[in-house]
Amino acid sequence: MSTSRIAARMRRIKPSPSSTAADRTAELRRQGKDIVNLAIGEPDFDTPAPIRRAACEAIERGETRYTAVAGTLALREAIADKLERENRLDYTPRDIVVTCGAKHAIFNALSVSVEDGDEVIVPAPYWVSYPDMVLACDGTPVIVPCDEADDFRLAPAALEAAITAKTKWLIFNSPTNPTGTTYGAAQLRALADVLLRHPQVMLLTDDIYEHIRFDDAPSPHLVAIEPALQPRTVVINGVSKSYAMTGWRIGYAAGPADIIGAMEMLQSQSTSGASSVSQAAALAALLGPADFLPGWVDTYRLRRDTAVRLLNAIPGVRCRAPGGAFYLYVNCGGLIGRRTPQGQRLDSDLDVVLYLLESGVSLIAGTAYGMAPYFRMSIATGVEVIEEGCRRISTAVAALA
Repeated sequence: MSTSRIAARMRRIKPSPSSTAADRTAELRRQGKDIVNLAIGEPDFDTPAPIRRAACEAIERGETRYTAVAGTLALREAIADKLERENRLDYTPRDIVVTCGAKHAIFNALSVSVEDGDEVIVPAPYWVSYPDMVLACDGTPVIVPCDEADDFRLAPAALEAAITAKTKWLIFNSPTNPTGTTYGAAQLRALADVLLRHPQVMLLTDDIYEHIRFDDAPSPHLVAIEPALQPRTVVINGVSKSYAMTGWRIGYAAGPADIIGAMEMLQSQSTSGASSVSQAAALAALLGPADFLPGWVDTYRLRRDTAVRLLNAIPGVRCRAPGGAFYLYVNCGGLIGRRTPQGQRLDSDLDVVLYLLESGVSLIAGTAYGMAPYFRMSIATGVEVIEEGCRRISTAVAALA
C-alpha cells in the first residue's frame, strides 16, 4: 500500500515494542521453540472471583446496553470515593470520565490538548507509548534522562532545565514502568516546587501501579502533596494492574472541567462509552475488599528478590531492586562489545536481547524505553519461570567471548 494513503502523523510513530515482543514470542512458540516469556507486562493472577461474578450478574440483569459516554454514574461515584479515600484528592463524578483502559485516557488527554509546537516532558526511562502518543498528537516529546544512580528518579533540576515557554505537559508515572521507581513525599515536594514556578505546565499523573509497592509505605500523590496543582492536573488510573483486569479495558481520568469535557466529547465521536459489563466489574472492584492485594504484593516481592539475586550473580549484568510495579530494569552494559558463539558482536542492548531470545528468553531492550544499555524483565510470572529464565541468561552470557 502506498504511504501516500497514510496520514503523515502515522509515519511519526512506531509499533509498541511490548506488543511486538509478545507477537514475536508467540510466533516462535508456534514454531515449536521453547521460550521463557519475561516480556509480558500484565499480572499473571486471575481477576478475583467477586469481580467476575459481578460481571456475570450484570449480564443477567440486562446491563448490556450503552452507558453514558463518561461512564455510569455509579462507577464515577466509586472512582471519586476511591480518589478521596486513598489519594486525598477531591473530585466529583462530573470531573471524571471512564475510558477503554488507562492508555486510552492518556491518549485522549493528549489528543484534546496538544497542538503543533507543544512540548511534553517525558522522564526516561519511560513507558514505550508516551513519546509516540505525543507525536501522534502533533506534539514534541522532550525526553529527560533519569540516572540509575538516583534510582531513575526525575531530578528537580533536570525538570526545571527541560521546561520552556512551549511546555504543555509533564507526564509523571510512579511506580514506574519500566524501572519500578517510587517517590517519597520529600521527593514529590521538590518536584511540586518546580511546577509551582511554571504555571503554564500541566501535569498528567499515570498512577496505574500505585498499589504495587514493596516498601509497605503509603503511596503519596503529587497533587495531595501540593493541592495548588489540582486545577492543572489530569489524574490517570484504572483497574488493569491492581485487580488483574487488563482484558476488561477500564481506565479513567479525573481533572479540570475543560479537559474532562473535551475528553468526553472526543470519546463520544470515537469509542463512545466503555463496555457496560466491564464497568460493572470495575464497580465491584472499587467497592469490594481488596484483601487479595497484600498477598499479591508479597508474591511480587519474592519474585523481585529472586530475580535480583540471580541476575546480579551473572558477570556483566547489574540489577537494582525496584520499589514497585512488576519489572526489573537490568543494566547489560557489561555485555556490550562481547561476541556470541557465532562470532556476532553485541553492539547494543537490542543485540543483547536478540541474542537472549535465540537462547530462549524473551525480554525488551532498554532502547525502547529511552535509555540504554538495559533490558526490561517482567516478574509477573511464577518464580520457577523466573529461575529458568535467569538460568538461560546465565548460560548464554557464559558462552560469550
